[in-house]
Amino acid sequence: MHFPRHVDREELARAGALGLVEAARRYDASRGVPFDRFAATRIRGAILDAVRAADWAPRSVRNLSRRLEQVEQQLASQLGRVPSLSEVAAALGVEAAELTDLQNRMFRSVVLALEYEVSQSAPGSGDDEELTLVDILRDRSTREPSEELEFRELRAYLRDAVGLLPERQRLVIVGYFLEGRTSQDLARFLGVTESRVSQLRSEALAALREGIEAQYEAGGADPALPVRGRVARRKANYAAAISSASAWRTRLSSADRTFDEEPIPLAG
Repeated sequence: MHFPRHVDREELARAGALGLVEAARRYDASRGVPFDRFAATRIRGAILDAVRAADWAPRSVRNLSRRLEQVEQQLASQLGRVPSLSEVAAALGVEAAELTDLQNRMFRSVVLALEYEVSQSAPGSGDDEELTLVDILRDRSTREPSEELEFRELRAYLRDAVGLLPERQRLVIVGYFLEGRTSQDLARFLGVTESRVSQLRSEALAALREGIEAQYEAGGADPALPVRGRVARRKANYAAAISSASAWRTRLSSADRTFDEEPIPLAG
Protein backbone atom coordinates (compact mmCIF):
# COMPACT_ATOMS: atom_id res chain seq x y z
CA MET A 1 0.00 0.00 0.00
CA HIS A 2 2.96 2.35 0.49
CA PHE A 3 4.42 1.86 -2.97
CA PRO A 4 3.56 4.37 -5.74
CA ARG A 5 1.11 3.46 -8.48
CA HIS A 6 3.74 2.78 -11.10
CA VAL A 7 5.06 -0.24 -9.16
CA ASP A 8 3.60 -3.40 -10.68
CA ARG A 9 1.42 -5.08 -8.02
CA GLU A 10 1.59 -8.44 -9.80
CA GLU A 11 5.38 -8.39 -9.58
CA LEU A 12 5.09 -7.69 -5.86
CA ALA A 13 2.65 -10.57 -5.46
CA ARG A 14 5.01 -12.96 -7.26
CA ALA A 15 7.91 -11.85 -5.07
CA GLY A 16 5.73 -12.34 -1.98
CA ALA A 17 4.74 -15.83 -3.15
CA LEU A 18 8.40 -16.77 -3.42
CA GLY A 19 8.91 -15.37 0.06
CA LEU A 20 6.10 -17.57 1.32
CA VAL A 21 7.68 -20.66 -0.25
CA GLU A 22 11.03 -19.75 1.33
CA ALA A 23 9.33 -19.28 4.69
CA ALA A 24 7.72 -22.74 4.44
CA ARG A 25 11.11 -24.28 3.75
CA ARG A 26 12.90 -22.57 6.63
CA TYR A 27 10.18 -22.60 9.26
CA ASP A 28 11.15 -24.34 12.48
CA ALA A 29 8.16 -24.91 14.78
CA SER A 30 10.45 -25.84 17.68
CA ARG A 31 11.43 -22.20 18.13
CA GLY A 32 7.90 -21.31 19.23
CA VAL A 33 7.30 -18.60 16.60
CA PRO A 34 3.86 -18.77 14.93
CA PHE A 35 4.14 -19.56 11.23
CA ASP A 36 2.00 -16.60 10.13
CA ARG A 37 4.30 -14.13 11.90
CA PHE A 38 7.42 -15.84 10.54
CA ALA A 39 5.97 -15.98 7.01
CA ALA A 40 4.83 -12.35 7.10
CA THR A 41 8.38 -11.20 7.83
CA ARG A 42 9.80 -13.34 5.04
CA ILE A 43 7.16 -12.18 2.57
CA ARG A 44 7.74 -8.52 3.38
CA GLY A 45 11.50 -8.95 3.04
CA ALA A 46 11.15 -10.71 -0.31
CA ILE A 47 8.96 -7.89 -1.66
CA LEU A 48 11.39 -5.20 -0.49
CA ASP A 49 14.34 -7.10 -1.98
CA ALA A 50 12.55 -7.38 -5.33
CA VAL A 51 11.72 -3.68 -5.40
CA ARG A 52 15.26 -2.64 -4.49
CA ALA A 53 16.73 -4.96 -7.11
CA ALA A 54 14.53 -3.42 -9.83
CA ASP A 55 15.07 0.16 -8.64
CA TRP A 56 17.91 1.99 -10.37
CA ALA A 57 17.75 4.96 -7.99
CA PRO A 58 20.04 4.83 -4.93
CA ARG A 59 18.47 4.47 -1.52
CA SER A 60 19.56 8.02 -0.63
CA VAL A 61 17.30 9.40 -3.35
CA ARG A 62 14.38 7.35 -2.05
CA ASN A 63 14.98 8.59 1.50
CA LEU A 64 15.09 12.19 0.30
CA SER A 65 11.95 11.57 -1.73
CA ARG A 66 10.05 10.39 1.35
CA ARG A 67 11.35 13.33 3.37
CA LEU A 68 10.33 15.74 0.62
CA GLU A 69 6.83 14.28 0.50
CA GLN A 70 6.44 14.62 4.27
CA VAL A 71 7.60 18.25 4.22
CA GLU A 72 5.27 19.12 1.35
CA GLN A 73 2.31 17.58 3.19
CA GLN A 74 3.16 19.44 6.41
CA LEU A 75 3.51 22.78 4.62
CA ALA A 76 0.28 22.23 2.71
CA SER A 77 -1.55 21.60 6.01
CA GLN A 78 -0.03 24.68 7.64
CA LEU A 79 -0.44 27.07 4.69
CA GLY A 80 -3.74 25.76 3.35
CA ARG A 81 -2.31 25.67 -0.17
CA VAL A 82 0.38 24.01 -2.25
CA PRO A 83 3.77 25.29 -1.03
CA SER A 84 6.10 27.02 -3.45
CA LEU A 85 9.50 25.69 -4.42
CA SER A 86 11.31 28.24 -2.26
CA GLU A 87 9.14 27.41 0.77
CA VAL A 88 9.84 23.70 0.42
CA ALA A 89 13.55 24.34 -0.03
CA ALA A 90 13.65 26.51 3.09
CA ALA A 91 11.85 23.84 5.12
CA LEU A 92 14.35 21.22 3.95
CA GLY A 93 17.28 23.53 4.63
CA VAL A 94 18.58 23.41 1.03
CA GLU A 95 18.89 25.85 -1.83
CA ALA A 96 16.18 26.00 -4.49
CA ALA A 97 18.67 24.72 -7.08
CA GLU A 98 19.47 21.68 -4.89
CA LEU A 99 15.77 20.93 -4.52
CA THR A 100 15.25 21.17 -8.29
CA ASP A 101 18.15 18.76 -8.83
CA LEU A 102 16.62 16.35 -6.30
CA GLN A 103 13.25 16.49 -8.05
CA ASN A 104 14.91 15.81 -11.40
CA ARG A 105 16.67 12.75 -9.95
CA MET A 106 13.36 11.55 -8.52
CA PHE A 107 11.58 11.93 -11.85
CA ARG A 108 14.36 10.06 -13.66
CA SER A 109 14.10 7.21 -11.17
CA VAL A 110 10.53 6.39 -12.21
CA VAL A 111 10.38 4.01 -15.16
CA LEU A 112 7.00 3.02 -16.56
CA ALA A 113 6.27 0.22 -18.98
CA LEU A 114 4.37 1.08 -22.13
CA GLU A 115 1.69 -1.35 -20.94
CA TYR A 116 1.20 0.69 -17.73
CA GLU A 117 -2.51 1.45 -17.42
CA VAL A 118 -3.75 4.99 -16.84
CA SER A 119 -7.30 6.19 -16.39
CA GLN A 120 -8.69 9.06 -18.40
CA SER A 121 -12.18 10.49 -18.26
CA ALA A 122 -13.80 13.21 -20.27
CA PRO A 123 -14.71 16.37 -18.31
CA GLY A 124 -18.18 16.07 -16.83
CA SER A 125 -18.43 12.33 -17.44
CA GLY A 126 -18.06 9.79 -14.71
CA ASP A 127 -16.69 7.12 -17.00
CA ASP A 128 -13.01 6.27 -16.84
CA GLU A 129 -11.38 4.95 -20.00
CA GLU A 130 -8.66 2.41 -19.39
CA LEU A 131 -5.69 3.35 -21.55
CA THR A 132 -2.04 2.40 -21.55
CA LEU A 133 0.93 4.72 -21.90
CA VAL A 134 1.43 3.65 -25.50
CA ASP A 135 -2.12 4.95 -26.19
CA ILE A 136 -1.49 8.45 -24.83
CA LEU A 137 2.20 9.07 -25.47
CA ARG A 138 2.72 11.42 -28.38
CA ASP A 139 5.11 10.51 -31.15
CA ARG A 140 7.04 13.72 -31.78
CA SER A 141 8.39 12.40 -35.07
CA THR A 142 4.92 12.29 -36.65
CA ARG A 143 1.87 14.55 -36.67
CA GLU A 144 -1.58 13.77 -35.38
CA PRO A 145 -4.12 13.27 -38.21
CA SER A 146 -5.77 16.63 -37.50
CA GLU A 147 -2.38 18.37 -37.43
CA GLU A 148 -1.38 16.71 -40.70
CA LEU A 149 -4.54 17.97 -42.41
CA GLU A 150 -3.97 21.49 -41.05
CA PHE A 151 -0.37 21.39 -42.28
CA ARG A 152 -1.40 20.27 -45.77
CA GLU A 153 -4.05 22.97 -45.98
CA LEU A 154 -1.70 25.70 -44.80
CA ARG A 155 1.02 24.54 -47.20
CA ALA A 156 -1.46 24.59 -50.08
CA TYR A 157 -2.67 28.07 -49.17
CA LEU A 158 0.95 29.24 -49.02
CA ARG A 159 1.76 27.68 -52.39
CA ASP A 160 -1.26 29.33 -54.02
CA ALA A 161 -0.60 32.65 -52.28
CA VAL A 162 2.99 32.76 -53.50
CA GLY A 163 1.89 31.93 -57.04
CA LEU A 164 -0.63 34.81 -57.00
CA LEU A 165 1.84 37.48 -55.88
CA PRO A 166 2.88 40.17 -58.32
CA GLU A 167 5.80 38.99 -60.43
CA ARG A 168 8.59 40.91 -58.72
CA GLN A 169 7.37 40.03 -55.23
CA ARG A 170 7.06 36.38 -56.26
CA LEU A 171 10.60 36.34 -57.67
CA VAL A 172 11.96 37.84 -54.45
CA ILE A 173 10.12 35.35 -52.20
CA VAL A 174 11.07 32.32 -54.28
CA GLY A 175 14.64 33.46 -54.77
CA TYR A 176 15.25 34.50 -51.17
CA PHE A 177 13.43 31.77 -49.22
CA LEU A 178 13.39 28.77 -51.57
CA GLU A 179 16.60 29.14 -53.57
CA GLY A 180 18.79 30.80 -50.97
CA ARG A 181 19.61 33.85 -53.09
CA THR A 182 21.06 36.94 -51.44
CA SER A 183 19.54 40.40 -51.64
CA GLN A 184 22.51 41.47 -53.73
CA ASP A 185 21.88 38.67 -56.28
CA LEU A 186 18.19 39.53 -56.52
CA ALA A 187 18.88 43.25 -56.83
CA ARG A 188 21.29 42.62 -59.69
CA PHE A 189 18.81 40.32 -61.46
CA LEU A 190 15.85 42.72 -61.07
CA GLY A 191 17.91 45.82 -61.80
CA VAL A 192 16.99 47.53 -58.53
CA THR A 193 18.74 48.46 -55.30
CA GLU A 194 19.08 46.11 -52.34
CA SER A 195 16.82 48.38 -50.30
CA ARG A 196 14.13 47.95 -52.96
CA VAL A 197 14.53 44.17 -52.73
CA SER A 198 14.07 44.44 -48.96
CA GLN A 199 10.95 46.54 -49.51
CA LEU A 200 9.55 44.01 -51.99
CA ARG A 201 10.22 41.19 -49.55
CA SER A 202 8.46 43.01 -46.70
CA GLU A 203 5.46 43.85 -48.88
CA ALA A 204 5.23 40.26 -50.11
CA LEU A 205 5.42 38.77 -46.62
CA ALA A 206 2.72 41.14 -45.38
CA ALA A 207 0.50 40.21 -48.32
CA LEU A 208 1.07 36.49 -47.72
CA ARG A 209 0.29 36.78 -44.03
CA GLU A 210 -2.90 38.79 -44.55
CA GLY A 211 -4.05 36.67 -47.49
CA ILE A 212 -3.61 33.37 -45.62
CA GLU A 213 -5.07 34.69 -42.36
CA ALA A 214 -8.16 35.74 -44.32
CA GLN A 215 -8.76 32.06 -45.17
CA TYR A 216 -9.19 31.24 -41.47
CA GLU A 217 -11.37 34.17 -40.46
CA ALA A 218 -14.75 33.04 -39.17
CA GLY A 219 -17.31 33.52 -41.89
CA GLY A 220 -14.95 35.57 -44.06
CA ALA A 221 -15.93 38.82 -45.68
CA ASP A 222 -19.50 39.29 -46.88
CA PRO A 223 -19.35 39.49 -50.70
CA ALA A 224 -22.57 41.52 -50.70
CA LEU A 225 -20.90 44.37 -48.82
CA PRO A 226 -18.85 46.85 -50.88
CA VAL A 227 -15.14 47.06 -50.12
CA ARG A 228 -14.05 50.67 -49.81
CA GLY A 229 -10.60 51.86 -50.78
CA ARG A 230 -8.22 50.72 -53.48
CA VAL A 231 -5.84 48.97 -51.04
CA ALA A 232 -8.70 47.20 -49.26
CA ARG A 233 -10.15 46.02 -52.59
CA ARG A 234 -6.74 44.71 -53.68
CA LYS A 235 -6.35 42.76 -50.42
CA ALA A 236 -9.88 41.39 -50.67
CA ASN A 237 -9.35 40.31 -54.28
CA TYR A 238 -6.04 38.66 -53.38
CA ALA A 239 -7.64 36.72 -50.49
CA ALA A 240 -10.52 35.64 -52.73
CA ALA A 241 -8.07 34.48 -55.39
CA ILE A 242 -6.21 32.34 -52.82
CA SER A 243 -9.50 30.80 -51.67
CA SER A 244 -10.53 29.82 -55.21
CA ALA A 245 -7.07 28.82 -56.49
CA SER A 246 -7.56 25.17 -55.57
CA ALA A 247 -10.35 22.95 -54.32
CA TRP A 248 -10.38 21.86 -50.69
CA ARG A 249 -9.85 18.22 -51.68
CA THR A 250 -6.71 19.22 -53.55
CA ARG A 251 -5.43 21.22 -50.56
CA LEU A 252 -5.86 18.23 -48.26
CA SER A 253 -4.35 15.76 -50.70
CA SER A 254 -1.34 13.80 -49.49
CA ALA A 255 0.57 14.60 -52.69
CA ASP A 256 3.69 16.60 -51.89
CA ARG A 257 3.19 19.38 -54.39
CA THR A 258 6.00 21.91 -54.52
CA PHE A 259 6.18 25.45 -55.78
CA ASP A 260 5.98 25.45 -59.58
CA GLU A 261 8.38 28.34 -59.99
CA GLU A 262 11.24 28.09 -62.45
CA PRO A 263 14.68 28.73 -60.94
CA ILE A 264 15.77 32.32 -61.26
CA PRO A 265 18.66 32.51 -63.79
CA LEU A 266 20.96 34.72 -61.72
CA ALA A 267 24.23 33.34 -63.00
CA GLY A 268 26.09 35.63 -65.43
